[in-house]
Amino acid sequence: MQATRQLLRQQRRAITAIERAQSARKILHQMQKISNIQNGQKIALYLENDGEISPKYIHNFLEKQGVSIYLPILVGKSLKFAKIGNEFKKNKFGIDEPVATEVLNAKQLDVIFIPLVGFDKNKNRIGMGGGFYDRALSFKKNQTNYNSPKLYGLAFDCQQVAKIDSQSWDVAPDTIITPTKIY
Repeated sequence: MQATRQLLRQQRRAITAIERAQSARKILHQMQKISNIQNGQKIALYLENDGEISPKYIHNFLEKQGVSIYLPILVGKSLKFAKIGNEFKKNKFGIDEPVATEVLNAKQLDVIFIPLVGFDKNKNRIGMGGGFYDRALSFKKNQTNYNSPKLYGLAFDCQQVAKIDSQSWDVAPDTIITPTKIY
């Protein structure tokens, strides 16, 4: 798994700036086909890191829809979600996190957009390897009555692999969106 993760991260980082911008615009259009975003919802995005596909156009769209936007923050080994404000600090991985804003757990959100390192056609995912999203979303695995939050994985098309052997703790997204396909 580690070798696959490294290879996929290298491929993701090798995508040109022009391709990145085009893909980010296309992923917004794909998201608009399937999501039912409504004013007042609480939606988590992420800040692109390590070559991840940018959700910046989704962010701009969501702001215009009047939703509250949250970003993941590390709280020990847990992942929480803080409302976007004006102040940021770097976490231990060098990723910006909102400071001094409302903090929610995953159960309190309507939609979470998740970055992926890799995925397969069955919506299994490879993350960065820390298990933060899997721990934060474990409640979705243990009970069947959690329709919310909806989990949308975002990736470039080149991040698809033939098969991922999922583990018992892995939480698969409800949908995976790439610039050209919806799984």
